[in-house]
This record gives sequence, structure tokens and C-alpha cells, in this order.
Amino acid sequence: MTKASSQSFAAELLATLVASGARHLYLAPGARSQSLAIAADQLAQAKLADLTIRLDERSMGFVALGRAMATGAPSVVITTSGTAVANLHPAVLEAHHSGVPMILLTADRPARLRGKGANQTTNQVGIFADAVIRCIDVSVPELGEFDPTALAIEAIELATGENPGPVQLNLQFQEPLSDLTPNAATLVVAEVATNPVRSEISSLEVVISESAVVVAGAGSGAAAVEFAKAANLPLLAEPTSGARYGDQLVVDYIAGLNGDLGQAVDQVFVFGKPTLSRPIQRLIANTKTWVCLSHTHGHFDPSGKALGYADQLIPLGVGEKAWLDKWQKHEPFSSARAALASAVWEATEANEQLLFGASQIIREADRALPAQEISVFANRGLAGIDGTVSTAIGLAQSGKKTRAVLGDLTLLHDASGLNLSSLDDLDIQLIVGNDHGGEIFKKLEVAQLLPADALERLFLTPQQVDLNALAKAYGWEYFAVDSVAALSTVLKRSGQLLIDYQL
Repeated sequence: MTKASSQSFAAELLATLVASGARHLYLAPGARSQSLAIAADQLAQAKLADLTIRLDERSMGFVALGRAMATGAPSVVITTSGTAVANLHPAVLEAHHSGVPMILLTADRPARLRGKGANQTTNQVGIFADAVIRCIDVSVPELGEFDPTALAIEAIELATGENPGPVQLNLQFQEPLSDLTPNAATLVVAEVATNPVRSEISSLEVVISESAVVVAGAGSGAAAVEFAKAANLPLLAEPTSGARYGDQLVVDYIAGLNGDLGQAVDQVFVFGKPTLSRPIQRLIANTKTWVCLSHTHGHFDPSGKALGYADQLIPLGVGEKAWLDKWQKHEPFSSARAALASAVWEATEANEQLLFGASQIIREADRALPAQEISVFANRGLAGIDGTVSTAIGLAQSGKKTRAVLGDLTLLHDASGLNLSSLDDLDIQLIVGNDHGGEIFKKLEVAQLLPADALERLFLTPQQVDLNALAKAYGWEYFAVDSVAALSTVLKRSGQLLIDYQL
């Protein structure tokens, strides 16, 4: 049998990706991608890369997303053809909107079979639409139209460039699909230098008024803190902003926005992607706004009214201390969910990681969490509840203790993500605020329109799942707690823990 051109192409492609810094490989088993699977395993066996195998492509996409969020390096995701590719779509959308680098190697049948009724064949080109930076449809290796080394370098440069995100290489393979040679590990001869395209950093000077605030959304980081400090302005920072610390921080800024202070604001300086609260959205839409462009989250201006954008905002002047004092006078918000989030927040150390799910807990936490500089993550690109467990697992793969605070529906939406398989060495805690349904929907306008039974049927999604049995089925250690004191004790443990906090 003639050696498979597919195998040679796959080996060189993956060897170059690994040599270029993309060393975290993710694989869901399948037939059309077998050459990629063999090459990935060869690299892993040689300790040149690490390989994670997941049963479910949807979960795998989010695990890879979490790993890339934690490390900043692009995760390489390998699938077979057909629905396997489509199952990546939720994670790809989140990566796109959050600016997370990923390289998708989607195996495909030859283009000549598309639209002919061939087995496990659909049009995978453009399946992710504009959620990928680029989709390159790679013809069968036998045609020699693509150089795998150049292709790998291009994918890395695109995924990690000025606006990072996912890139798809749609790889057509025809029989013979695999061989044991060449060994991909022998092709990694040296580090491959890549040159992601960067534009020059722009700056904008802004005059500070007497009633200005700084809003820090997801991905803001230290830039928001430094600007607020330099301008002596109140800092309204979401938990996942990476900016919830410093002397300018306002803990319960929602209380201020809902009162006279919110009406008095005449300038807003926006960092990152603030999408957590409606009062913030209203403030931005109705106030003079300047935006510091986000490297990861892109262009933020939902109202289309921003007066200026730049990579760096430079304050001219400073705010009055009395203005800051008025914002900081409010006591932190208090509730059972806020107490839960605060206990986890305060237990998390600088060398650990914390993930919030998109649920009512993060919204109440937003009003209660004190200043603390820790690594906090969330899928705030599209703010969906899908894939939260899997994202936490990917974060934990970085080697750091990881905690995830999430609602019960968020957990159940990604229950298959609990399947750790060979990842049983992770130090990860899932803290579930269990209210047996979707209490967050009681905040919607529709809650004032519908009778209680209709609201429950259509929105609240009541559930009585036995989380102990679920944890046991997947090999997680289960703890049921109903107080902050009991929770704080369990948080000191290590291993794979599912903590059921009854609200």
C-alpha cells in the first residue's frame, strides 16, 4: 500500500503548529481525522505536546477554550467531518466574541463529494460564518496545492494577531487515510518564529469632568485601574474585568447608578466589554462615552454614540475626592447568593483561578465582592450558560487550582462535561448555587405579565436532579452545604469536588 499523503500532510502540519507554540492539542475520535489523531499522539508520546481526548466535540470545544483563556496560547482542536464540526459552534462563537485564540482542524471528505449524498459529508466551508477569522478550505494533499508548514504558520499568525480568535483549516482527506510514518515528532526540529500582524498603538487625550466614572467590563485588566487612579475617578468594575481592585473601586455601584449619582454622571470611560448589568448599559447609552479599545473583545459601542476610541486613553485633569466618596459610601449588597460568591472569592488566592457562570449569582456578586486582584474568568463573549463546566476543566488544565461558581441549570446544561476521563489529576471545584431552577428569569419584564404557573413552565425550568448521583456517576466527590461556614471548610479541600450549596 502506498503511504498516505494524508499522514505526511497531517504530520508536518501538526509538527509546525507545535513548534510555533500551539502545544495544547484536543481530539475527539473519528474516522476522517485519523491521520491527525496519529500525528497528535506521536507528538504527545514524545512529550512535545499534550493531548486531551474528549468524547463530545461540544464539550471539547469549551475545554480547549478554557485552556486558551488560561494560557493565552492557541488550542488546537481536531474533529472528524459532519456533525462533529457543527458541535464546535458554541465554543467557536464564544472564542470569537471573547478574542480567544483557537485553531480548528476539521477533517473533511474531498470537495468532489459535496452535494452528492456522500456519507458524513456536508459543506463545512463557512459553517462558522464570520465567527472565525478565516476559513481555509484545504484541498486533498495529493494535489499539492497547499504547503502544510506555511499553512500552520499562517493559522498561528491569524489566531494570535491584533484581534485574536479562532481560525479554521478545513482539511480534505482521501484514502488511504493513515499510516504510521512519518513520525510527526521527528519533524519538530526547532522553534518556528511567527509574526502576528500588529498595528501601531493609538492614544487619545480626554478631559476629565467633575462627574465622570470608569466602567470596566470583561477583559479590562490593569489599564482600567491605572486610568481610574490617574484620573481619581470611581471605578465600576465587573467581577470578570480583571480590574476589581485598587482604591478607586466601587463595590455596589448598582446602588449608586439606581440613585441620584447615576443621574449626575456626565462622562463614561469604558474599558473591556461591560455586559453584565442593565444599569451599566443604560448609563453607556445615555451618557457621553469614550472607549478604550479591547485587544480581545474588539470594538465596544452598542449604542453607536461613543465620542472617541483609542488603544490608550490619557486623562487630562482629575476628579474631586468628594465625588469618589459619594460612590463609595454604599454598603456591599447582601443576599444568600452574594454570600456564596463572596466566600469563594475570598478563599481564592493569587495563584488560583475563579470562573463565574452566566447566572443570577454573578449579578449579585457584582454588588458584593470586595477589592481583590485574582485571576477571574467567564464566558462573557456571548454570556451563554453552555459549556461552563468544560471551560472550567480547560482552565484547570493550566495546573492551577480552579473554582467555578455556577447555577444549577448552568451545571446541568453541561453535565457531560463532568466526564473527566484521563483528567482525574485536576484540582477543580464546582460550587453550585442550587435554587432548583432559573430564578434569574424572575428579573425579566415578562415576569410581570405572566401568571406564576406560566412563568414557571416557560422560563424558570424547575428541576429536582439528584446532584449527588450525578457527581457519583462521573467520579466527582460530592458535598452538600447550606451555610457559608460549611462552604468555607470544604473550599480548603483538593481534588475534583462538586459542592451543592442550597439557596
